[in-house]
Amino acid sequence: MRTVGFKAATLALVIGACSASPGASQEPPASAGEGQPFTTQVVADFTSPWAMTFVPGRANQALVTEKGGKLFLVDVGTGQRQEVSGVPGNIRVAGQGGLGDVVAAPDFARTGNIYLSFAEGEGELSGAAVGIGRLVLDGAAPRLENFRVIWRQQPKVTGGGHYSHRIAVGPDGKLYISSGERQKFEPAQDENGNLGRIVRLNLDGSVPNDNPWARRGGVGAQAWTMGNRNVLGFAFAPDGKLWGAEMGPAGGDEFNQLERGSNYGYPIVSDGDHYDGRVIPDHRTRPEFNAPEIVWTPVISPSSMIFYTGKDFPEWRGQAIIGGLSSQGLVRVAVDGNGAREVGRVPMGARIREVEQGPNGELYVLEDERAQSQGRLLRLVPNGR
Repeated sequence: MRTVGFKAATLALVIGACSASPGASQEPPASAGEGQPFTTQVVADFTSPWAMTFVPGRANQALVTEKGGKLFLVDVGTGQRQEVSGVPGNIRVAGQGGLGDVVAAPDFARTGNIYLSFAEGEGELSGAAVGIGRLVLDGAAPRLENFRVIWRQQPKVTGGGHYSHRIAVGPDGKLYISSGERQKFEPAQDENGNLGRIVRLNLDGSVPNDNPWARRGGVGAQAWTMGNRNVLGFAFAPDGKLWGAEMGPAGGDEFNQLERGSNYGYPIVSDGDHYDGRVIPDHRTRPEFNAPEIVWTPVISPSSMIFYTGKDFPEWRGQAIIGGLSSQGLVRVAVDGNGAREVGRVPMGARIREVEQGPNGELYVLEDERAQSQGRLLRLVPNGR
């Protein structure tokens, strides 16, 4: 484990940096000695954008979600936007909940299928869900057909935090979903639920028979890892290993290798503490749990993550690029085998909700729409181009 910073000395320091507290003050971004190696070009403006992905086979077309429940098809060359119809109408927009991630299915060229995550509710209860539908682009207006839910957080609980619901398709052809513990703590250690973990599914939502806890049956069999708090950035490295950037409590954001069958210890251990000041034992006190490779205190508030493989920024190739909310920029992490270390930060002057690589290796970011940012989709153009 490599630690950046130290465990919070005061509660106020970390609450100010954590994105889980609406209206919280934000720490100024740390430049780590480097400025912007790019200029930014505004592609389009959105209202509370959350995620984006490029449409396979269409280099200039991307899909962008807005937390409020809208999905857009965007031409990144012209900035033209078209709303996609057929998005589920039962989205619960409250707290951190709303329309979330969007990812193309690996067989998109044949099926046209995409995955969407969102929060749904039943009375005062809510939980994340993931569904699949066919994106149709053969007419004037793009639409989503035959959308159906294939996965749900269980149980649904009160509150509007820590849905996580990021989606990734692995090199093994399986669907991986980050499932937050919904600020309820104990469910992350409940073997019979699916909160507070990384979920691994077949593309149709069924449970692979080679999952680490497949013999449990029920929703517990869906788990790839457990003991996670709120993984908002995760991606597969070029060598096929899965890594995640996870929001800690009051301090202790984590960068973890998300290994098959591992328990990461939350809420039993964390290098942060509870918001009410109660101490959580550090990872070093319980070596049976998988400890993070990097810990950040003050926190960076990770929102998203990719492994960069493009040519625009050759010095970044192979690194994890993490979008930062309270850190207001990009955090670069070098991964070497099973180890990791932060190698730099690039200040953006705004909360970064999403970082994405285009099909030709170009980089894009979505700003989080808050007081100091405008919810813009930006293209990062290398200096000198």
